[in-house]
Amino acid sequence: MSFLDIRTAIAQGADLLLGAQVSEPRLTAELLLCHALGGRERSYLFAHPEQALREVEWIHYGRYLDQRMRGKPLQYITHRQEFFARDFLVTPDVLIPRPETELLVETVLKAGQRERVIDAGTGSGAIAVTLALESKSRVIASDISLAALAVARANAERHHAPVEFVAADLLAPFEAESANVIVSNPPYVPARDRDSLQREVRDWEPHIALFGGESGLDIYRRLLPEAARVLKPGGILAVEIGLGQSAAVVEMAQGFVNSRVIADLARIPRVLAFEKP
Repeated sequence: MSFLDIRTAIAQGADLLLGAQVSEPRLTAELLLCHALGGRERSYLFAHPEQALREVEWIHYGRYLDQRMRGKPLQYITHRQEFFARDFLVTPDVLIPRPETELLVETVLKAGQRERVIDAGTGSGAIAVTLALESKSRVIASDISLAALAVARANAERHHAPVEFVAADLLAPFEAESANVIVSNPPYVPARDRDSLQREVRDWEPHIALFGGESGLDIYRRLLPEAARVLKPGGILAVEIGLGQSAAVVEMAQGFVNSRVIADLARIPRVLAFEKP
């Protein structure tokens, strides 16, 4: 029994994805086929367009196409997402790292070398691993989800990053004035906006890491007072925020000084940074 070659498989896959209104259908088909071929790079497809797929490769490719057409994010199919030029493992137990979160990491790095950094709600560990590798700070990462911590540990091992992990609800177990920097990308999507989210986000990403209560601000109301307790004097708190949330979060930051609002490439306020006096 013969199977289609790589060129035809890509063309047919792209047509199916286009019909299902999947964005970037040809690129997605290529990436899914690379995954079906055992993790090949895209350059392999271009160099071997006439290579026939083996039966097992065709079966995997068909399954991946079906999953993507039903809304499953590409990253949860391939278990890969790039962040800060590194390849991270992702599963449905963690949020998919976004490019805008790199701005949060850059904000912390620009604050200079800090002895002890805590990443509260680490998820995939992308922030903690990146900070550990890009600075000489001691990085500790917490998460309430044991499944997320398992993914984060795997990413630390993959990149040989010296990160310590703690199962915790935000900063509960940390001692007073024990950290120089606290960084967090907390759940901030308003629950009232659930129906307007893309199906890939709404139906597949973990709700515990997405939604921050009806207004999206519930976690900040807990995180900021805890950060004020755990930070040393002069310490930095940096958090990612959602659209339209900057004024409300700044209002909560009573007792902090030197607040800064950092916008992303779309000029949307994306990161807030505060200093403990």
